[in-house]
Amino acid sequence: MNLKDIANVYFLGIGGIGMSALARWFHRNGRLVAGYDRTPTSLTNELQTEGIAIHFEDGLEHIPQSFRHASPDTLIVYTPAVPKDHQEYNYFLNNGFTIQKRSQVLGLLTRNMFTIAVAGTHGKTTTSSMIAHVLKNAGKNVAAFLGGITQNYNTNLLLNDPQSPDAPLVVVEADEYDRSFLTLFPDVAVINSVDADHLDIYGDHASVQASYNEFVKQIKPGGTLFMKHALPLQKTTDSSVHVFDFSASAKAAFRAENIHIANASFTFDFVSADTKITGVSLQIPGYHNVENATVAMAAALSVGVTPEQAKNGISSYKGVKRRFEYIIKNPYLVYIDDYAHHPAEIEAVLTSVRALYPSKKITAVFQPHLFTRTRDFAQGFSDSLSLADQVILLDIYPARELPIPGVSSQLLLEEITSAEKMVCSKNELLKELNKSGVEVLITLGAGDIDTLVQPIQENFKKKLAVND
Repeated sequence: MNLKDIANVYFLGIGGIGMSALARWFHRNGRLVAGYDRTPTSLTNELQTEGIAIHFEDGLEHIPQSFRHASPDTLIVYTPAVPKDHQEYNYFLNNGFTIQKRSQVLGLLTRNMFTIAVAGTHGKTTTSSMIAHVLKNAGKNVAAFLGGITQNYNTNLLLNDPQSPDAPLVVVEADEYDRSFLTLFPDVAVINSVDADHLDIYGDHASVQASYNEFVKQIKPGGTLFMKHALPLQKTTDSSVHVFDFSASAKAAFRAENIHIANASFTFDFVSADTKITGVSLQIPGYHNVENATVAMAAALSVGVTPEQAKNGISSYKGVKRRFEYIIKNPYLVYIDDYAHHPAEIEAVLTSVRALYPSKKITAVFQPHLFTRTRDFAQGFSDSLSLADQVILLDIYPARELPIPGVSSQLLLEEITSAEKMVCSKNELLKELNKSGVEVLITLGAGDIDTLVQPIQENFKKKLAVND
């Protein structure tokens, strides 16, 4: 399908973070856009406010008339999370419509643009949004399709200026789920991590690594690969591709040195063979974010950003919603919300929180995401959560899965070594928090735990007001 011939775009699963960015792009570029999602969210509310028609019941009668008949100018975009018995999905599938996954459409959009693709089982949302912000802050003609809502721009989509004399740079989050990133052919690629994940798709860690090796092979001739130090990947079979490693803890081509905490902020020096940028300060905490910032600066420098612009961009980067996001921050209580849903991510968050608040009691509320992931990484979850002083586990968020006998939050609880630990329902959480003596609270998870953030925030603001 030729991009310029598309007039109508219908989304199945329009409320997903990646799908909503594509919907916004088509809408703002003059296409007729509509879609379905299972439940209303803040994202779907925003899309509706922008003029996109969305419904929340699966039924052919809800499909707008403009999308009822297959034609060369109509595209159907779907997410693999849509169930195979979905009525609308099957109607489009069986009636001659052009139907593509989100990843295929993203590949179509970026095909003729200079593309910076950020991959990794952890860190890709933060790193891609960092790169996009540094480029935009430096005055580059940049577009970005991101996997989170940036705090700097309050959106998951940045649009390039079609009137600019400079060719656009596009930054994309390259998602390994369902091997989606193999639709991309980047000029610059970043790989942050290749841990075992999505084993319901891949089966084992070796298959995850093999998929990343395929992604590396898709870097354009003469392109650049930035790869975290010591990742177990084949660097490339194309000798024209420039390969660099990066690290915040090892001797690498691009590295962070002199990492320290000053005024509750992480500060470091950016060092490479020919560049040293001292006193880079992060508004977002975390050793892992120092590493993300290091490669973001390296990628930006590779496309013409100056060292001063790179430093200014990183120092003014405010983060992504649900990535180490401060909800409450005062001398009496700190409340942080994070999307972490893998043991390595939880360890990174809790290690950073402990470094920032070494003398405070740390309470972690975690909602496991997927029965298969909970089963496959049970011991890892228990070990990483044990870094908190108190752990409260919510029930597993099933997403696309049916329950698995013997797999529940209790499975994790048994191996957690924290002094205080319990399983709690969402309905009982506020009551438990109110009697637990919270000092530093972190909510963690990729399910619907985000719906509890506002109630928790309001609950503690009332308590703080009473105490004052």
